[in-house]
Amino acid sequence: MTTPPPLHLWNPCFCGDIDMRIAANGTWYYQGTPINRPDMVKLFASILRKTPEHYELVTPVERVSIVVEDAPFIATTMQITGTNQNQNLIFTTNIGDQICADANHSIKFIPQPNDSFIPYCLVRNGLWAKLTRSLAAELVEIGTTHDMGGEIMFGVWSGGEFFSMAKSNTLEQIA
Repeated sequence: MTTPPPLHLWNPCFCGDIDMRIAANGTWYYQGTPINRPDMVKLFASILRKTPEHYELVTPVERVSIVVEDAPFIATTMQITGTNQNQNLIFTTNIGDQICADANHSIKFIPQPNDSFIPYCLVRNGLWAKLTRSLAAELVEIGTTHDMGGEIMFGVWSGGEFFSMAKSNTLEQIA
């Protein structure tokens, strides 16, 4: 595994917007054309960062903003090790990053109007991976209840942390 570039140390001049977009399905586009070379996508992903204003690609000499329709990455597979409170959920993204959900790589569940949710896992520095629909279903399948300050919540354990999806009394809406 290569060491990521020190993006936090780079603060070059902002050069404007470029016609680059990460679609909601994880496909990267440049000037409306998909970037089909996985190594090129991985290179761009390695210099991607999130600011309060936008997503940007940054090098030691320039930074440019790009459009991200949803999340910059897609979690495509999940490995489960351990059980119950000692369980670890290890996600692999569409660019090959592996993340174990824990206190530093949380899972969040964004409610949707149809009483479902979309799960995301924090990859690094404010960059999230959206989980595929099949992984979302798998999370529901392995979910359990846990008392969180007197409220019984439904969620999953990973890395010693409990990530709640919903109040347990709303489970029939999730399933």
